[in-house]
Amino acid sequence: MIVTIDTGGTKTLVSSFNKNGTIGTSIKFPTPANPKEYVALLKETVRTHYSHAEVEVVVLALPGIVKDGVAVWCNNLGWANFNAGKELSDLLPGTPLLVENDANLAGLAETRALNPIPVSSLYITVSTGIGSGFITNGSIDPGLQLSEAGRALVEYDGRVQSWENFASGKTIAKVYKKFARDITSKRTWRQIADRISRGFLAIIPIAQPDVIIIGGSIGSYFERYGDMLKAILKEHLPSHIPCPKIIKAQHPEQAVIYGCYYYGKDYLASKKTKK
Repeated sequence: MIVTIDTGGTKTLVSSFNKNGTIGTSIKFPTPANPKEYVALLKETVRTHYSHAEVEVVVLALPGIVKDGVAVWCNNLGWANFNAGKELSDLLPGTPLLVENDANLAGLAETRALNPIPVSSLYITVSTGIGSGFITNGSIDPGLQLSEAGRALVEYDGRVQSWENFASGKTIAKVYKKFARDITSKRTWRQIADRISRGFLAIIPIAQPDVIIIGGSIGSYFERYGDMLKAILKEHLPSHIPCPKIIKAQHPEQAVIYGCYYYGKDYLASKKTKK
């Protein structure tokens, strides 16, 4: 069994997968703002449900920069230098714990769901903030593992600012006084497509992914602005740089959990290979 944990800015989702890749019952709880309270609640939850099961590995997703098991910065939680690997090393005593960025894991799951798997893909989640995951040959790209595309600096509205500062779901709700689900105006969606395009116009010429996958709360409404976004990108990208295929995430709500599963499965496979 692989235990998977998706830690979000508002809620945490704990689940498990059997050896056939079938997902089990999920447990949700509000993510505590205090890291110590989070550790205590997560230990209680996982031990209550899985201490008597044969768990081979636990995979923990965190919404921020993760380096060597340390959450260097989780913007929406306000956590800095949270050593999750150390604090949760005894989550299930004797069971390995893997810690990774949530967007990287979501990108892994969404890319593995494609047929054929592209050589390079870029997963972007547009929700409270903007997160990114670069996937190469079906695996998280080690050279871009710490990337934060949402922090890309772009000139917008007369000043240089981070992409997520003017294109995140949080900002869109603030500017237009509506959640994405309630926006029906084509004019408004065209403006949102323009906001989202600014970051892509900076990133695409550098990364040149084969496929861009958009998830998150804004990604869920891709059909409302997708064609507009593609048109803007095709209009502004240099003629020698092709516009990548841009698609909606297939499972925007469960992508992170499935990414945890694939990450854990790869880890277990690598252990067997080394033997």
